[in-house]
Amino acid sequence: MSEVKLTASTRTEFGKGAARRIRRDAKVPGVLYGHGSDPLHLTLPGHELQLALRTSNVLISLDIDGKTNELAIPKSVQRDPIKGFLEHVDLQLVKRGEKVNVEIPVHAEGELAAGGNLLEHVLNALPVEAEATHIPESVTVSVEGLEAGASILAKDIALPAGTTLAVDGDTVVLQVLSAQAEEPSDEAAEGDAAAEA
Repeated sequence: MSEVKLTASTRTEFGKGAARRIRRDAKVPGVLYGHGSDPLHLTLPGHELQLALRTSNVLISLDIDGKTNELAIPKSVQRDPIKGFLEHVDLQLVKRGEKVNVEIPVHAEGELAAGGNLLEHVLNALPVEAEATHIPESVTVSVEGLEAGASILAKDIALPAGTTLAVDGDTVVLQVLSAQAEEPSDEAAEGDAAAEA
């Protein structure tokens, strides 16, 4: 798992106007919370944060005002619905060795059995508990040769050492759906009947 270092500063201005000014300076307002401490309002560098968030569950090492250094993972990210830029981020304080609950992406590999069947991702991300400094980036599941009706349960997925499921083991993660033959439309059926006559 990657660890990214970011420099942050505490902020004392709140509200929409203050947030707009922060974003105008290519920065992002954020909140750091956890371990029973009071929430700490931060200003974070926009571009570096955007790059860091490309990795799911990235571990962020925060240098705050040049005085303290904290470890955090992103918990909630708000983006502009149209332009996609970062509007706000919530960060959860973590400590080395501490276990945290996160969701890791599920990737499928391999070819399904012949027949044009479809693979449905019931869960795109698998809830797990892992050490904060060793969160897996993703899990890969083989679907090679699976037939229609087959499913892969959470307990069937091999997890890295130190990572455990945070969801019922019988939860369906992936399932194979049969390819449905298209029903002929009424017009096509009438045309066939006329051709036969």
